[in-house]
Amino acid sequence: MKLSDTEPTLIAGGLAVDDRGSLSFINDFDFAGVKRFYLVSNHQQGFVRAWHAHKKEAKFVFVASGSAVVGAVKIDDWKTPSKDLPVKRFVLSGDKPSVLHIPAGYANGFMTLTEDAQVFFFSTTSLEESQGDDYRFDARHWDCWQVVER
Repeated sequence: MKLSDTEPTLIAGGLAVDDRGSLSFINDFDFAGVKRFYLVSNHQQGFVRAWHAHKKEAKFVFVASGSAVVGAVKIDDWKTPSKDLPVKRFVLSGDKPSVLHIPAGYANGFMTLTEDAQVFFFSTTSLEESQGDDYRFDARHWDCWQVVER
């Protein structure tokens, strides 16, 4: 699968179930370029961790269990980004395997929808490289965290 350098891309996976159990997979995800990963879990559902951005670093997001809303915003001004920027919003779930690619130049954040949510982040830079390319914005700078009743 060809990833976009300008837009977040969802890499869909699948789930196979038979009398032995289940097998989750994301066969189109390629670990090439990944230098490190970390796992985040919150103490409660509905907790927001946002906004974290990088000019050079790309991220891949995978929810192993539970579910979470993940937001991505392309930054227009690294010192004072506009609050009117469009937010790309994704719901990721351990029940429907997928990996979200967030290109460099984006801020990202997430909100857990379940208490058991475990969110893996795979990064294209080392920790040392990332620290020199680290931008933080208030969790409500772009507020895409409301669950919409349907």
